[in-house]
Amino acid sequence: MEFGLSSEQTLLRDTLDHYLRERAPLERVRRFASGDEGRARDLVAGLAELGVSALLIPSAHGGIGMTALDACVVSEALGYHVTPVAFTANAAMVPSALLLAGSPAQQAEWLGRIADGSAIVGAALAELSGARRDAGVTAAAGRLNGRALYVLDFQADAYLVADAQGGLHLVAADAPGLSRAPLQTIDATRPIGELVFDSVAADPLPGASPAVCQRVLDIGRTMLSADTLGASQAMIDQAVAYANQREQFGRVIGSFQAVKHLCAEMAASLEPTRSFVWYAGHALAELPGESHLVACHLKAHISEVGKFVAKTATEVHGGMGFTDLLGLHYWFKRIGFNRQLLGTPEWLRREAARAQGLVQTP
Repeated sequence: MEFGLSSEQTLLRDTLDHYLRERAPLERVRRFASGDEGRARDLVAGLAELGVSALLIPSAHGGIGMTALDACVVSEALGYHVTPVAFTANAAMVPSALLLAGSPAQQAEWLGRIADGSAIVGAALAELSGARRDAGVTAAAGRLNGRALYVLDFQADAYLVADAQGGLHLVAADAPGLSRAPLQTIDATRPIGELVFDSVAADPLPGASPAVCQRVLDIGRTMLSADTLGASQAMIDQAVAYANQREQFGRVIGSFQAVKHLCAEMAASLEPTRSFVWYAGHALAELPGESHLVACHLKAHISEVGKFVAKTATEVHGGMGFTDLLGLHYWFKRIGFNRQLLGTPEWLRREAARAQGLVQTP
């Protein structure tokens, strides 16, 4: 039995790393975050050519039929480079929902287009992982009403929308009665938005249920955890590189014991989460009975580790760590926003306790 990535997964990781270093450097991320560049269409097309958007889609629908663990490898690479592209919703949550609960017609209409990058589908599922005041969507007679916040992959052609009863619906971005507005968040590398539904016609997924919604959320949580892993590793690498070149009192600061300890603590905290992410990806594919609990514990734990790494890596950089010139804040903010999406650590620990019958609250 092997307890690591396969040669194919390692090749996938290295290929993505090489591609993103060339096509999505920090300056590109900066332009996107500042609003000077809209949807990064060339990145979307390039990653689609590499098979990123087709990972979890079967070959019968134009995909390559890989596993959630492969998707974790991709998500980690995207987080490492704070890549401004749609992935968590469009390439992981939405295809999984369509395969679990979509009709043959819905699968035929959307999966192939997602796989080749010609369509992006966002996900409005945040209210399933934390009720927000004046937010929530209700469904009646084939129409949706209400408000959905923190919609993932917001610059999309359509949206997967969850209602309060555990149903899932597909809604075109230009549907009559649908209002869209971008939301400003701390993470400017990924578009997040708000949808307001006023009797909007929707295409319900016939197999949707609360259990399917939970499964889709767990896939999203695992992808966000892998993204945090990648972003955290990038912050450690940058902190170590800076410590080995910044001089103080005639010595590089990396030679000071206090700085060595900070870097060692970051590495020691993050490294165990790597196998945790891999196991969560494995559980989604092979251990469905464990996958929900593992996803909850993973995201709760890595959110705390990511917070520690982001804070400590910034401290190693000193005052430079807060400057826009260095750009470290893009990783810092991405880690922070991942922590809140699809369930905070506190929410997820309570959800894990409910799953084990330790608490009785709904």
